[in-house]
Amino acid sequence: MSDRPSTPLLDTVQVPADLRGLTRDQLRQLADELRAETISAVSVTGGHLGAGLGVVELSVAIHHVFDTPRDRLIWDVGHQCYPHKILTGRRERIRTLRQRDGLSGFTKRDESDYDPFGAAHSSTSISAGLGMAVASRLKGETDRRVIAVIGDGAMSAGMAYEAMNNAGAMPDRLIVILNDNDMSIAPPTGAMSAYLSRLISSRSYRSLRDIAKHMARAFPKPLEKAAKRAEEFARGLVTGGTLFEELGFYYVGPIDGHNLDHLLPVLLNVRDAQQDGPVLIHIVTQKGKGYPPAEKAADKYHGVAKFDVVTGAQVKSAAGAPSYTNVFADALIAEAEHDDRILAVTAAMPTGTGLDRFGRRFPERVFDVGIAEQHAVTFAAGLAAEGMKPFATIYSTFLQRAYDQVVHDVAIQRLPVRFAIDRAGLVGADGATHMGSFDLTYLCCLPDFVVMAPADEAELMHMVATAAVIDDRPSAVRYPRGEGTGVALPARGIPLEIGRGRVLREGTKVAILALGSRVADALKAGEELTARGYSTTVADARFAKPIDADLVRRLAAEHEVLITIEENAIGGFATQVTQLLCDGALIERGLKLRPMMLPDLFLDQMSPRDQVEVAGIGVSAIVAKALEALGHNDVDVVLSNSRA
Repeated sequence: MSDRPSTPLLDTVQVPADLRGLTRDQLRQLADELRAETISAVSVTGGHLGAGLGVVELSVAIHHVFDTPRDRLIWDVGHQCYPHKILTGRRERIRTLRQRDGLSGFTKRDESDYDPFGAAHSSTSISAGLGMAVASRLKGETDRRVIAVIGDGAMSAGMAYEAMNNAGAMPDRLIVILNDNDMSIAPPTGAMSAYLSRLISSRSYRSLRDIAKHMARAFPKPLEKAAKRAEEFARGLVTGGTLFEELGFYYVGPIDGHNLDHLLPVLLNVRDAQQDGPVLIHIVTQKGKGYPPAEKAADKYHGVAKFDVVTGAQVKSAAGAPSYTNVFADALIAEAEHDDRILAVTAAMPTGTGLDRFGRRFPERVFDVGIAEQHAVTFAAGLAAEGMKPFATIYSTFLQRAYDQVVHDVAIQRLPVRFAIDRAGLVGADGATHMGSFDLTYLCCLPDFVVMAPADEAELMHMVATAAVIDDRPSAVRYPRGEGTGVALPARGIPLEIGRGRVLREGTKVAILALGSRVADALKAGEELTARGYSTTVADARFAKPIDADLVRRLAAEHEVLITIEENAIGGFATQVTQLLCDGALIERGLKLRPMMLPDLFLDQMSPRDQVEVAGIGVSAIVAKALEALGHNDVDVVLSNSRA
């Protein structure tokens, strides 16, 4: 971390209109200052850095050429949007990124008029942009431009092609800027990235483009680097066709995305062109551009902790327990050592899911399919259909993108795909778009699905071992972001009995049945309630489905109050328990049942501890819930003391 950089020109820019009168030399200076300010801000807050550094010049050029916010600018994913936020009236708050009551780390509609469409998941920009372009035509606002900026990594998702196929058949003016940095989060995989890397910018090739007839004077000279990364389409150069042109787009490029002399004329000509239909501008950029530590890093500083600007050294947290992600990876490795049918599948998140560790040990048994969760799930289903044991390792929030495949291709066919669901529950600084709030709800409703959640990292190892031996139906284990609890770990997990929980503390008055990450706080709440004179049982459900019916019945029959608690939205674990109790008429016998779960709202970015408090699922909230059920009046005192 360091002092703020000197930014005399940037200091004069409050909104994009302020930079539209600048000369090209001034715009270059502005880009340099914007890059320095972005580095400085992220050094204080942590967050996504490499992607933003790669689009500094592009951000300046777009806001100089187009009339934002009247012209709609959509950033795909949004992790590259920090320079955009600085230019659009949010510079004073840029050092609150990803903090409570601060700026989101992604684009967000209710944060600024300059964010016309929120994003944090990939490959949505072209669809949203086309919708806006059509709406503008229908409203008679034909002078409004819509610009969608999408990375080459996001182009591996089918949704981008669905949108392009639709856009190419429409008369509406949509400008798509393909930001080709040869890297999304991990190095690119699949034919599309290789295809973009072969793009040819020869004179004869460009002469085949219809767009050249309209904008020949705007074309820059071919770039040596871009020439090596040119597109060569399956139908070949003889036909004059390209993939994008076959989809109905005018293609322009490749263009050096860091050279304003190239960017500005092309953007101006595309802005002013009169022909109907969509245009695709292919720019070539470098992730981490202009900051040597990022340029040298393998991940280009995609996501960083706070760091020293001079050295690039990131601030490391004090050594603690291993992360759930790493424990999962090691547990999977341990199982794979004993079973060569165990495979791992990820959708462009090998590092985030820990599968890079698995891949180093078993490089032929890990598959990164790109940003393509739907394909990942059905690919895993195909593997399972042939007797393999795939672990589809996907963040909870990203698995939402493949729900139909989970239902249709896996669950209905009872294929034993194992879902390893990372980032389940609250995720802190990434905010609402990355919360793992719904997986229990959308999985527990599926027949014959086994759904597990570990109370600690040793339990996670046992659940990985359990999933490995389930061969007659699909299963899932959901686990949180961050460090474990510090318990001793076995060399290898031991399979658990399906649908059996465990009692961790015996009592007589209050019972707390907790699932997964809420078990630790349930134990603390049990201690506090017992100290207050209310003998409390605490049980770890282990399984959200099938639930331990005998345990639930026992807790209901032997206690005055039964609290269930989970880190998930309504419709998950508590629904399974409540249905069982209603079917057995146990509630009618006077049981005071109190389900606790995430509230019915989207939680913004803040620390995990603050999110637990705001969600009302922490220790004090559990204690207060028990006291309320018992008819005590000091609930408000308990909650206020917890916030002090």
